[in-house]
Amino acid sequence: MAKKDAELQRIEKLIQIMKDNDLAEVEIQNGDEKILIKRSQSQRANLTAIPMIAAEPSKAAGAEPAVESVAEAEAGAIQQQEELIEIQSPIVGTFYEGPSPDSEPYVEVGSEVSPQMVVCIIEAMKVMNEIKAQAAGAIVEKLVTNGQAVEFGQVLFKVKPD
Repeated sequence: MAKKDAELQRIEKLIQIMKDNDLAEVEIQNGDEKILIKRSQSQRANLTAIPMIAAEPSKAAGAEPAVESVAEAEAGAIQQQEELIEIQSPIVGTFYEGPSPDSEPYVEVGSEVSPQMVVCIIEAMKVMNEIKAQAAGAIVEKLVTNGQAVEFGQVLFKVKPD
């Protein structure tokens, strides 16, 4: 038991080092023992401030400016985002859109889902975990690809509720 706790603490320390140094992947090998830890690239925020220049309204009589303010655009995007429900990964693992490689995906964009409907599988430690929609509505966006590594809390799908 103490050995497992020590292993877990060692892995947690490696994850913290990865976060502190903004690393996407760490691999350590000691004899036959090998540890490989990967973080999804979506966690690495790349924010850039872009100066905005307001367009001068047209001098023509009765012409309306075609440029909307950045605040109005952001407010519209936030309002639209608030209407959608996110289906997040409850575990770290590999995303699979169907029960087997040659089968159809559980859902696609436009599919209607119910709270208990399986939308994908996340494989973790050789265990296939069925992920349910947890909401009723229509899939409007799929944010991951088949076979992609996913993180805990990563958004997999967006659902427009009924």
